[in-house]
Amino acid sequence: MTLTATTYQSRFAKAVFDLLNPVPYGLFVGALIFDITYATTGNVFWGKGAAWMITTGLFFAIIPRLINLFHVWLPSRNRVLPVERVDFLLNLLGILAAIANAFIHSRDAYGMVPDNVILSVLTVALLSVGQLALAIASFTFKGALRE
Repeated sequence: MTLTATTYQSRFAKAVFDLLNPVPYGLFVGALIFDITYATTGNVFWGKGAAWMITTGLFFAIIPRLINLFHVWLPSRNRVLPVERVDFLLNLLGILAAIANAFIHSRDAYGMVPDNVILSVLTVALLSVGQLALAIASFTFKGALRE
């Protein structure tokens, strides 16, 4: 999924992106598992845990998305593949769904189901499709992307 050093203007930005980009995805997947567990058990612990995971995932999503924003949308001498723009937009939509999910989690404990599960599934699906598109493109555009 990570981009080669030649596509980024800064090796430091690439290192920070590669370090922080997987963190929100893992937290959002964890929140999805917690939301499903909460919907089936009714134990408030799982709903509160999911809220914390979503909030933490949103904080960790800020820096990689800013780096990606500058890489994908600002003009530079480096080539940007169309799939990178699609990945950015899918991640942006996923983050917006996660923000909405954070507000859903601020409801009364029993008032968040089933909206919390739907938004968690949507968030994880959007981020997964973006990662899958980059992975498929790494086979299509040899040398432009690497796994």
